[in-house]
Amino acid sequence: MTLELKGAPVSRAIQEDLVGRIATLREQGVTPALAIIRVGERPDDLTYQRAAEKRCAALGIEARPLALGETCSQGELLSAIRAVNEDDSVHGCLMLRPLPAHLDEDEACAALAPEKDVDGITPASAFGVYAGREVGFAPCTAEGCVRILDHYGIELSGRRACVVGRSPVIGRPVSMLLLQRDATVTVCHSRTADLAGACREADILVAAVGHAKTIGDGCVRAGQTVVDVGINWDEEAGRLVGDVDFDQVAPIVSAITPVPGGVGSVTVAVLMEHVVRAAERSVIVR
Repeated sequence: MTLELKGAPVSRAIQEDLVGRIATLREQGVTPALAIIRVGERPDDLTYQRAAEKRCAALGIEARPLALGETCSQGELLSAIRAVNEDDSVHGCLMLRPLPAHLDEDEACAALAPEKDVDGITPASAFGVYAGREVGFAPCTAEGCVRILDHYGIELSGRRACVVGRSPVIGRPVSMLLLQRDATVTVCHSRTADLAGACREADILVAAVGHAKTIGDGCVRAGQTVVDVGINWDEEAGRLVGDVDFDQVAPIVSAITPVPGGVGSVTVAVLMEHVVRAAERSVIVR
């Protein structure tokens, strides 16, 4: 019988661990605080911001939204980032992306202080992920994939992993996180020859393509664990679907994350953990 790797139990476990850590910080006079920089009113940005604010409120983390207009200048955005960098009472910053096309996203990401980069968007955080060092943080979704595997006792060391997708947001960082855990990692993409064959060879398959139902029954085999990072709107079905065709794949593999209710539900919990860890680091530095 296929094991469904639901995200809710993973999220609960992360949050339960944070309760005591936040209490300890408060005893030391520190309230973990998350700044949320949003440009414009994109519906998905607003949804994610509300989810983050709700989780902050439940845990006792202070959320500080900073909303900028859709037509704000690069200077105004950089000024907001500098204000976050200079405020010692703010421990983490989430900048909702993608930014409007007229803004230089690379410059904005690089401007954020690495110690406050709780979603892995700065060059320093990327270095930390690739070098396996405690610099900045990994992207929350990428780390969420590994946290799900850990929670359900999926062994990583010595296993063959295939990551389909090479974006700097998910594909590349999750491949590095798996490599740090001693998995043997293959990264596939749109130019990969025999994608289905490469997927079938893996023990752990991570789908981060960004296209609905790319991974079907021809890409999997019995005994595999499948982590579906995709969130796509299926007009025909009228619902959210992943990068994996769940109905085709689930009956074949040993374990699979659902969409929705899988990786996405863990991402905000990981964000909260990063804010708390950043606050803990700030206490050590002081």
